Amino acid sequence: MFGLFDAIADWFRGLLIDGIISNFTGMFDELNTRVGDIAGQVGQTPQGWHPAVFNMIRTLSETVVLPVAGIILTFILTYELITMVIEKNNMNDFETFIIFKWIFKTFCAVFILTHTFDIVMFVFGVAQNVVNGSAAVIGSSLDVGMAIADLEAQLDAMSTGALIGFYLQSMILSLAMDVISLCVFLIIYGRMIEIYLTISVAPIPMSTMVNREWGNIGNSYLKALFALAFQGFLIMVCIAIYAALIGSIVTSPNIHAAAWGTMGYTVLLAMILFKTGSMSKSLFGA
Repeated sequence: MFGLFDAIADWFRGLLIDGIISNFTGMFDELNTRVGDIAGQVGQTPQGWHPAVFNMIRTLSETVVLPVAGIILTFILTYELITMVIEKNNMNDFETFIIFKWIFKTFCAVFILTHTFDIVMFVFGVAQNVVNGSAAVIGSSLDVGMAIADLEAQLDAMSTGALIGFYLQSMILSLAMDVISLCVFLIIYGRMIEIYLTISVAPIPMSTMVNREWGNIGNSYLKALFALAFQGFLIMVCIAIYAALIGSIVTSPNIHAAAWGTMGYTVLLAMILFKTGSMSKSLFGA
């Protein structure tokens, strides 16, 4: 009779141990995959991240937004010419150089407007080189799975009650990691959608660049563009810090400390990633 109870207890313990190992393995593997993908995502230009979406945005910008930007540019240049003429004592001190100056500004404005997407791609190309360079330095291996290398031996030494508690704990940790992984996914993909929305209206702010009164619109837009582009570098720095912090706990002989420490650092990572957007805009004065 007691042998039957012992067999059932051993079977139940084995079930708990397998469940705990499965929960932790899945949790760490998902985390490794999600975090490891970040470098590849933030290192992409808008054109390379999703070519179909980029082509759609570019077509909309060139067929819908660009004509509006042309009207705005025409108004600005006309206003610029009138202002330049009446500034010289209502044409009493008119100089021919004013006309050449206006023609040169018109040429620059039209050149900027017709090459808007080339300028945008140049900004993201520079940022991509920086991000890819940082990825090479940081490395892409975040092997937090080392924390469970001797997990089974530690679990065998636990009582059945402790195993039940730890199994419930592993379920909570696994669910929390799934939520955090989703947050990281939303941050990375949300940034790319924000980039597409920003570049879709690029011709309008770029059409104001050459004017003294309206030029601050174009300058602010360029600052926002650089902030979005270099947000990827800040994200890579966050990943580097995260990798260093995780590396200090994954070899811990205490699986409890390793698991909760990993989750704590991952929560911190998600919180900092949410702040990279505002931080980048602050750094670039956007």
